[in-house]
Amino acid sequence: MSRLEPIQSVLEPSEMSEKISDNTSSDKDSLDNIPAHNPNAFSGVGEKSPPKHDEINDKYEITEDDCYDELGYSFPKWKKWYILTVIFWVQVSMNFNTSLYSNAIPGIEKEFGVSAQAARCGAMIFLVLYAFGCELWAPWSEEFGRWPILQLSLGLVNLWQLPVALAPNFASIMVGRALGGLSSAGGSVTLGMIADIFESDKQQYAVAYIVFSSVGGSILGPVVGGFSEAYLDWRWSIWIQLIFGVAIQIIHFITVPETRTTIMMNRIAKKRRKANPGANVWGPDELVPFKERFSAKEVITTWIRPFKMFLTEPIVLVLSLLSGFSDALIFMFIQSFSIVYKQWGFSTVQVGLSFCSIGVGYLLAWILFIPAIKRNIKERTEHPESERAQYESRLWFLLYTAPCLPIGLIGFAWTIQGPPIHWIGSMIFAAIIGIANYAIYMATIDYMICAYGPYSASATGGNGWSRDFLAGVLTIPATPFFTNIGASSGKNLEYACTILFCISFILVIAVYVIYWKGPVLRKRSPFAQKLQGAKDDSTGRKMSYISQSGTERRGSATSIARRRSSYNASKTLAGANKSQPTDADLNSSSAANTAMRSNAAATNTSARPDMKERSYSQQQRFFGESRVTPRGTPRGTPSASRANSMVGR
Repeated sequence: MSRLEPIQSVLEPSEMSEKISDNTSSDKDSLDNIPAHNPNAFSGVGEKSPPKHDEINDKYEITEDDCYDELGYSFPKWKKWYILTVIFWVQVSMNFNTSLYSNAIPGIEKEFGVSAQAARCGAMIFLVLYAFGCELWAPWSEEFGRWPILQLSLGLVNLWQLPVALAPNFASIMVGRALGGLSSAGGSVTLGMIADIFESDKQQYAVAYIVFSSVGGSILGPVVGGFSEAYLDWRWSIWIQLIFGVAIQIIHFITVPETRTTIMMNRIAKKRRKANPGANVWGPDELVPFKERFSAKEVITTWIRPFKMFLTEPIVLVLSLLSGFSDALIFMFIQSFSIVYKQWGFSTVQVGLSFCSIGVGYLLAWILFIPAIKRNIKERTEHPESERAQYESRLWFLLYTAPCLPIGLIGFAWTIQGPPIHWIGSMIFAAIIGIANYAIYMATIDYMICAYGPYSASATGGNGWSRDFLAGVLTIPATPFFTNIGASSGKNLEYACTILFCISFILVIAVYVIYWKGPVLRKRSPFAQKLQGAKDDSTGRKMSYISQSGTERRGSATSIARRRSSYNASKTLAGANKSQPTDADLNSSSAANTAMRSNAAATNTSARPDMKERSYSQQQRFFGESRVTPRGTPRGTPSASRANSMVGR
């Protein structure tokens, strides 16, 4: 069985081609500075002691293959799905916080003497800052790990509930809600954990599960809130959020381990050196200082990129607007359902329970996506060279479910006139809207992950930002929109929903345009163009296969340099000898790598997928790829767990 060692990069598109073009010469230069390989380096056998600072070029960075059995991919199936279930409820709690507040609005209005519109600003500011908070938290979970960042986020969100629950004035509520939204890590971290424990081709079922938690949490708020508003003081709507949040944080603290690949690799390397001081094995973050991995310039670039892609990439813009619009509808419904269903004399509790209809739609969509995912996997497997099979096929199910959005809206519009029309009609159409909302979120993210590869975090970040931002912005005008448009005719609700139908109809048409014209649009995309160019180039020049069966095969200069690195290698390379490595050097290093992999394979207790079946965790990852390129990192440094592979399939 052979192994592919991808060269990885998360460079900007404008830099990628230049970096790739000069890669060959840089790699040859680095070979002259690599000392003879010690085949016992990873096992710790031999007399050699750990390298000193001036010998750092002889440090071996551990790779995923060297410790695959100890990483999240090798967790038992039950453990993976237990972790996902806890994360499911973490995500539910975050979205629960966005919607339950609305049931406190009447109490806030009465106690502090503010208007209902002013009280709704607490819901709006939480959602808007939630949109930005998700983007701000994401890079830090790549650097410090998922566990501490989620704990910090959950802790801060719970802390900022107190100023709201104990608020002596309305200003305290606004400050607490603003800080709570900004402190919410959201899907940028929870979805990133999927990439930590599932291979890239096996993530779709897990993604569908977590997407269900995201949309489901939003409608759980009004369901619970109907009871709290009817029977408890408004402050209990906040206390319930706090109790739920603390319970989830404790469960996460006690039962969920760290899953971030880099952090686990760092710990494994330290554990091996502690067990045997002679072991020459180092984690990916131990070779590059923190200040160089996380410079201010890189952080700013990371934060700006999602918004840049949102504005400049037609695919990202259109799909994000569709996804954001469909999600904003749910939060507009949260503000308007009371107006609609009081025509049938619904109580506060019954209005809250009416959101179960949307939940039924979410559940149906999730169930229907399971066979759709199976079909997509089969099509991609049978047609590995087809662009449409690899990319646009992920939108196939959306072709049938996206029309549910305009159908649901127009049906809802003309079944909410009150008696004698039965209320069940409007709820059926609300469920159809729920099917569309789930399907749009799931399919658009899945498509952008594949289309943008290492830039998928920024592309999907724009999608998530759009959903939260539009939901927040449209929360305030929702009630005036449903009450004032066409009010003189008495058909204000019908006209308002008909306008939403027209908007959704235009956005849904874009799904079909992208499905049929996707290849053309991607070729015109600067990001996708550079990505495809890098893939084509890497397929021809930057891969090497290492045989585990003992058959010698010459590795590329890149693959040899990749296994040994240092954070200051770039300085060494500046004065390096420019001579071409000899065949003996190449064969010696290839044989050493073969021996090292064979030793690792001998202790392997978990079946690793064949290279045709498995792609590296950083290769076209979901939300978990690093979005920060280490500043000054040497070309030879294997950033296996910090960067994404450019390798084509």
